[in-house]
Amino acid sequence: MAADKWYRDGLQFSCTQCGNCCSGPPGYVWVTKREIRLIAESLGRKDGKLNRSEIRRVGLKTSLTEKPGGDCVFLVRKGGKTECSIHPVRPLQCRTWPFWTQNLTSIDAWNDAHRTCPGMNRGPQHTLVQIETVRKQREW
Repeated sequence: MAADKWYRDGLQFSCTQCGNCCSGPPGYVWVTKREIRLIAESLGRKDGKLNRSEIRRVGLKTSLTEKPGGDCVFLVRKGGKTECSIHPVRPLQCRTWPFWTQNLTSIDAWNDAHRTCPGMNRGPQHTLVQIETVRKQREW
């Protein structure tokens, strides 16, 4: 299995807190009921609910909302850096960036994602096993 992965020798990644993965063109950050409850509780809401300014229904799924301009509703900009105000309970989709299957289909796909993510191809080396564990993760 490892021999057929173009990233078999691992990949470098270290978050630079640029916020690019949390902003930009409209998109979706899918959240489960459990993630919604965890986020709400981390915000001090004992009812385990987020309001309509924070989540939206998209078909049968639920996504976090965006501020005008494309920032995630939970992204905070401070002095040239960004912070996720729900970082300890951020959704799985956020936790697994950049080791998404779509970014790992080829070196070209990885490099396309790197164009907007300065943390890719720098920082600590993540092994094939670490990458595959993250890529295949379905819940946290």
